[in-house]
Amino acid sequence: MLSVRVQPRASSDAILGWRDGSLRVRVTAPPVEGEANLAVARLLARALRVAPSAVAVIHGARARDKRVRVAGLDEAEVRSRLASRR
Repeated sequence: MLSVRVQPRASSDAILGWRDGSLRVRVTAPPVEGEANLAVARLLARALRVAPSAVAVIHGARARDKRVRVAGLDEAEVRSRLASRR
């Protein structure tokens, strides 16, 4: 599981990097009816090269600070894949 800090309604979708132990991301989707959560899942899935169904928000669905599970990857593997894409 990893901690993610989300900025909804941003001008573009982006993964900003790690800060204070949380992955900071921004998405263009508004925080309405789970749209931002779906956008976060799609963004992380694309960056980590996994299926969108492998990414799930398991805590904080209605908050900026979320706990996200990526099936088959631990936090070290997530960090490694994100670092290699830059």
